[in-house]
Amino acid sequence: MCSLGLLKRPRRNRRTAAIRDLVAETTLLPQDFICPFFIKEGKNIREEITNLPQVYQWSLDLLLKEIERLCLLGLRAVILFPIIPEHLKDAYGSYSSNPKNILCKGIFEIKKAFPNLCVISDIALDPYTTHGHDGILDDKGEVINDESVRIFGNIATLHAEMGVDIVAPSDMMDGRVSYIRSMLDQSGWYQVLILSYSVKYASSLYGPFRDVLGSHLQIGDKRNYQMNPQNALEALLECSLDEQEGADMLMIKPAGYYLDVLYRVRQKTTLPLAAYQVSGEYSMMAAASTLGWVSKEAVLYESLVAIKRSGADMIISYATPMILEMLSHHYL
Repeated sequence: MCSLGLLKRPRRNRRTAAIRDLVAETTLLPQDFICPFFIKEGKNIREEITNLPQVYQWSLDLLLKEIERLCLLGLRAVILFPIIPEHLKDAYGSYSSNPKNILCKGIFEIKKAFPNLCVISDIALDPYTTHGHDGILDDKGEVINDESVRIFGNIATLHAEMGVDIVAPSDMMDGRVSYIRSMLDQSGWYQVLILSYSVKYASSLYGPFRDVLGSHLQIGDKRNYQMNPQNALEALLECSLDEQEGADMLMIKPAGYYLDVLYRVRQKTTLPLAAYQVSGEYSMMAAASTLGWVSKEAVLYESLVAIKRSGADMIISYATPMILEMLSHHYL
């Protein structure tokens, strides 16, 4: 055998799975993941979502059993999204402030059953409004920033009373982090964290999520408050403002199409950084798998490695249950 006489052979570090693991720069761990759950009123409900394969709408009784199963696989955090019946929606999202709504009940019951689990609540109005916007509208159909922010402060305080660990405002209104922080502190909830959706783009990838919540827009769009996909420097401004206003953690959403933004933010902040692999990202990979074009497990795993490699400390993904199963079997 004729050798080239090479001193450096990088392939040596890739020779076996054990060696590859030993030198891996990025490793997915169960504690990296936040599992999103859609909860609704009722009993014994586990309904698969058509355009989110292997993702379900849950009644609280069965959700508690699912969380117990996933905790045995290493799950440490969940984020909850409510499915609100149409007859309980109005133009002002009033039901969001009702302590008997399904999100409040979910927070309370999950924390009671799993006190060591981190429970995160989504702070937004779109699940509760008839028009589908993340705030209340003026006569021209535009979201009224300051009045909407006051409502978010009330919702955050209510969720704190229910026992939530982290509130996650997803609305992209100006000044909402500082207002929520002040409301929580004034009410004595100093220990409740804020995970701010600091960089939430006006993306085309939210469709399946809106289908589940029934929150498709009835008027206008969200481009005058969610971020322009053409901008990256603006993301640094939004993160800087949220950090100054008291955010404990920052989020980039969507994740996969905005890895450059995730990386830039990582270089600028020392705060924990979350990334949300949104419904459209998950659905595209699931659909390609159904058609036999890709391996669902392999492509999702690779996409999540890319998100963590780009700087995310935690990842919200609809693939969380599948990934936890894979990690428990030492998938590579």
